[in-house]
Amino acid sequence: MKANNVVIIGGGAAGLSAALFASRAGARVTLLEKNEKFGKKLYITGKGRCNICNACDTETFLRNVQRNPRFLYSALRFLSPDDLQRLINDLGCPTKVERGNRVFPVSDHASDVSKAFLNALRGQALKLQAEVLGIVIEEGRVTGVWVRDALGERVIPCDAAIIATGGASYPVTGSTGDGYRFARETGHTVTEIRPSLVPLITGEDWPRQLQGLSLKNVCLTARVHGKIKYCDQGEMLFTHFGVSGPLVLSMSSVLATADWREVQVTLDMKPALTPEQLDARVLRDFGENPRRQLQNILPALLPSRMAEVFPSLCNVSAVKQPAQITSAERARIVQTMKAIPLTITGTRPLDEAIVTCGGVSVKEINPATMMSKKVNGLFFAGEVMDVDAFTGGFSLQIAFSTGALAGSSAAEYLNE
Repeated sequence: MKANNVVIIGGGAAGLSAALFASRAGARVTLLEKNEKFGKKLYITGKGRCNICNACDTETFLRNVQRNPRFLYSALRFLSPDDLQRLINDLGCPTKVERGNRVFPVSDHASDVSKAFLNALRGQALKLQAEVLGIVIEEGRVTGVWVRDALGERVIPCDAAIIATGGASYPVTGSTGDGYRFARETGHTVTEIRPSLVPLITGEDWPRQLQGLSLKNVCLTARVHGKIKYCDQGEMLFTHFGVSGPLVLSMSSVLATADWREVQVTLDMKPALTPEQLDARVLRDFGENPRRQLQNILPALLPSRMAEVFPSLCNVSAVKQPAQITSAERARIVQTMKAIPLTITGTRPLDEAIVTCGGVSVKEINPATMMSKKVNGLFFAGEVMDVDAFTGGFSLQIAFSTGALAGSSAAEYLNE
């Protein structure tokens, strides 16, 4: 063995997985975490329950990865969703599968996932509040990691280091972009960093008036220069700044690199009905309520708070009775209900994003080992790389799988 350990920078999902697999492959592990506890970001995933992964096949999984999915083939072969579930169960944390194939610990406590890994790493060097300042490179290979901890500033000698620092989203968890700096300092390309899986800001004021209203079974469509780039049905939420919720977060991921000034977004309140079917439904409701005002008829078609603002959206007087509503106005009601325009002016800040779009260029990383193509003994794992996916357990699976492959590969490298 070239050195007595592999140093792993970052004690989140990717780092914990890397540490476990490196130790299982015979390496002595030094796991460095700058926070006061390991797995801090795990504690906020899945609303505190930790959505570990998604119980789907590889092809389905890769369809949920937005950037560089093919880069992940080797990592997913090394540790598939089924493998990860078995691993965590074997570590003493039973799992369960819920709606959408989302996998959670049976206890619904995210802390149980990190505890399972930490228990398996007893005997290894696990260091908290250890801030990494840089990576020492000599003659194109890793020779140490420069760290500041309770012992002061020092270099930990090693022949393999794994950067598993996460992205730049949720900086309160320690993901402050340190890994990007380490990558640049060691000669790697870092693509543009943008927020992904992030709420969106609207130019219109009416969504703010509906703050707190959640919509179900609606359809959100985004077009760029007339071409559909995103279209899905599900749930969304109005907020004090615009829109959020599962549909919005997914759309923000698909369009993370887009110029929002070129994106046209529409909201279909009745995706189960064709325009003709909806028109017939509106006519029926008008016929059954000939003396009621439009504002009092609409709650049968829309959530009551949405019904209050809807007449202004389609430019039809809220106090008109059906006999006073022209065919052109009825057409506008139907057309608007099927395609309410939303002007997206931008995203919420990166520190409110669930994941980061962008990162270390995967062109400079060997997908079969996660080792740098530029520096021998330097490995990458998790969100620090330019890969990101939808919600539902996909991002954590990427972290666990790439971490596992990087840890195992680093141990093998030490034995070469």
